[in-house]
Amino acid sequence: MPPRRRNKPNPNINRRSAVKNLEPSLKEEEEEGEKVSTHEIFTKGTPVEVSSDEEGFNGAWFAATIVEAVGEDKFLIEYQSLRTEDDSAFLREEIDTLHIRPCPPETVVDHFSLLQEVDGYYNDGWWVGVISKVLRGSRYIVYFRGTYEEIEFQHSELRLHQDWIGGKWVMASRALHL
Repeated sequence: MPPRRRNKPNPNINRRSAVKNLEPSLKEEEEEGEKVSTHEIFTKGTPVEVSSDEEGFNGAWFAATIVEAVGEDKFLIEYQSLRTEDDSAFLREEIDTLHIRPCPPETVVDHFSLLQEVDGYYNDGWWVGVISKVLRGSRYIVYFRGTYEEIEFQHSELRLHQDWIGGKWVMASRALHL
């Protein structure tokens, strides 16, 4: 499974914050004859999710906030649950636009189904997996393809998996993964 991060999730952070559906992609894109840049989409204080190419963290998304633009295609972000080594502040990093996306819109799910693609909140981030077993008491076993491991989650620690493609949120299809 993904490597252990420094801290446990902060229960005071709303990991399912609804964000307006942002239509433009991360690169400039035509919208009704006007170009919209990343600096218009991601402004100071915007809640986002950030991914990493660091070994062991591929595919995970971590909640963060835009602090400021740094050049053309980078932003300084502050993580919402990851802290510095000395635990004195929330971790800040410069991240390029390819590794930043808006927070996905909240989707209300009464229960998850077998083989449904989900994100599980684990080690301070959202990791994509598949429901491999439905248990009693709103609990689920989730299989992670990248590590061949299964982990048990409460319903509240899961969300439907969505991808940010072409400036739009797209729901995963079970048929694509069978």
